[in-house]
Amino acid sequence: MDPLIPDYDGACLSNVAPALIEPPATPPSWLPEPAVGAAQTLVLMLDGLGWEQLEERWDLAPNLRAMTGGPILTVAPSTTATALSSFALGCPPGDHGVVGYRIHVDGAILNVLRWQTDAGDARVSIPPSEFQHLDAFRGHRPPVVTRTEFAGTGFTGAHLAGVQLVGWRVPSTMVTEVRHLLAAGERFVYAYYDGIDKVAHEYGFGDHYDAELEAVDALVGQLRDAMPPGCALVVTSDHGQVFVGDAVVPLHESVLAESALLSGEGRFRWLHAHPGRTEALAEAARRAHGHQAWVRTRDEVVAEGWLGPKLAPAVTERLGDVMIAAFEPVAFNDPADTGPYRLQCRHGSLTSAEMRVPLLATRA
Repeated sequence: MDPLIPDYDGACLSNVAPALIEPPATPPSWLPEPAVGAAQTLVLMLDGLGWEQLEERWDLAPNLRAMTGGPILTVAPSTTATALSSFALGCPPGDHGVVGYRIHVDGAILNVLRWQTDAGDARVSIPPSEFQHLDAFRGHRPPVVTRTEFAGTGFTGAHLAGVQLVGWRVPSTMVTEVRHLLAAGERFVYAYYDGIDKVAHEYGFGDHYDAELEAVDALVGQLRDAMPPGCALVVTSDHGQVFVGDAVVPLHESVLAESALLSGEGRFRWLHAHPGRTEALAEAARRAHGHQAWVRTRDEVVAEGWLGPKLAPAVTERLGDVMIAAFEPVAFNDPADTGPYRLQCRHGSLTSAEMRVPLLATRA
């Protein structure tokens, strides 16, 4: 099994917004036809809805099934912080530098979604505007309809600075806000919904997941019906999911002995070597975990283009020395990487289930 390395020049999540906001003279072949040349465009980002999971449950999603399009690839790692940044900023992770969920910054590990280190709130010690300098949506400042509580967070400041934030607390409010924005003539509106991801993390695949997909499909229908004539609805996602459950693997003692600290996440775990011990760490990881994961040194990750064709020096410093990216349905434990409950489904690696996401469109 080989990792699904994104085609950062082709059908990749990082290229969707630029193709819609600044459409080229010749539309890319991977862009669904209803999205081409629309007077207005509404993008709905469904966090955590992978193509394979959707394809297995088409009967639960008649509105999505009726749309035109197919799968594209997300970015690497296939995690929310990185993928949402690549979508909004229109470039690979190697350009914007939000290269994971937990990132090494000046000796500390920054939890990007919480914007916290072990010392607490990091909005002062690691200013979002200095961490990431690129303009969201090429400086077009569109309205972004997202959860109200995300306003003012460090992650929002890092990847959505300058946009028009419009808050919602329940899905019906999202639909109403979108209707108002489109009726006012906004040419591009971005709406974000995170329910699928939350349910998959907490409950895994099963009745809860299926019920949430049915609710999401109903939301898609409501948004479609709220659009004025000529408006295109484009639905995509940041990553898929793999069921892991209790298959959380402790890193082998030989790996931990060569590691100074850990970053990343369970299915895309960066190991930071003691000085001069990168090769020893890589060899220990290959011996202990090569049957479960792709093991690469940082130089190999960069050379193979996992994060894009180039990396700025400041971005390179945020990476570990050795990467363990799971291809088996497991996660690699880090006692410092905690949350309110044991995650059932996870993501982050470069398997098909995690990397392939929908890109679907319809026209009102």
